[in-house]
Amino acid sequence: TGVRVMYEGSDVTESVRSVKGGEGASAVAAIPSVRDALLSRQRELAIPPGLIADGRDMGTVVFPEAPLKIFLEASAMARAQRRQSQLQQQGEDVSLPRLLEAIEARDLRDRTRAVSPLVPAEDAVVVDSTTMTADDVFAHVMSLASQKGLVHSDG
Repeated sequence: TGVRVMYEGSDVTESVRSVKGGEGASAVAAIPSVRDALLSRQRELAIPPGLIADGRDMGTVVFPEAPLKIFLEASAMARAQRRQSQLQQQGEDVSLPRLLEAIEARDLRDRTRAVSPLVPAEDAVVVDSTTMTADDVFAHVMSLASQKGLVHSDG
């Protein structure tokens, strides 16, 4: 289960979340014309009641006026280990050293690209999830959203 990625009615989660998909996304994201073409479509999604957007420039470029921006980070090794676990669950066998190398290369490429480099927005809350579980991160982010008045309990 978990979050699924749909495109024109088809589930493309595994393709998008594969090693090849991640590498392709990073390479394509460096092309200014592609970024420009996607920007207006992405912003069209910001309709009430709102959305949670996942991406390396969501808070700085796509949704700079968002009421809460989370810059989620973790060590490259922690991310490589998490990614290896995800891929193994999908039946992909990939080595930890290869994943670590790919993550470090992507980080460098994304941090140094001319268009929309990977940096936290000035008003983002930086959350280092290196030693946190997914449930810990969720609870922390929900607490931040509650403090901003962005979530309401039903009780």
